[in-house]
Amino acid sequence: MHKLLRLIDANLNRSREGIRVCEDIARFMLNDKRITRSFKSLRHRISALANKLERGGELALLKSRNVKKDIGKKTAFREGNRKDIPDVFYANAQRTKESLRVLEEITKLLNKKVSQGFKEVRFKIYELEKKSRIKLETVLHNR
Repeated sequence: MHKLLRLIDANLNRSREGIRVCEDIARFMLNDKRITRSFKSLRHRISALANKLERGGELALLKSRNVKKDIGKKTAFREGNRKDIPDVFYANAQRTKESLRVLEEITKLLNKKVSQGFKEVRFKIYELEKKSRIKLETVLHNR
């Protein structure tokens, strides 16, 4: 169970970090209150789902974390090569969707309702990504 919680913890972090980057781009680059609130709401929804997974909620997940022994913690070469704000946004939206897919699949083993919740968040991210990217391209190219 410890390893399963560790996997979930890593993907929760990854998904919320990716959303936070997108949220801040919507806030500071797009100056769009509605999109910013939507990202923030989804980030909080992920935390709420995490708390339903395990007795002890996020604390149980935190206790499973082992950064020192994480064989995948090195940054990939591609991560250092962002060319512009839309590229940063795209990379973080992808990171979010991928981690939500992992959460959706893995949490089926623990709680099917929580798994369905992660799926719903993932599909909301698809739509929010589309709206944001279109607006981001328009804002940045109409300066």
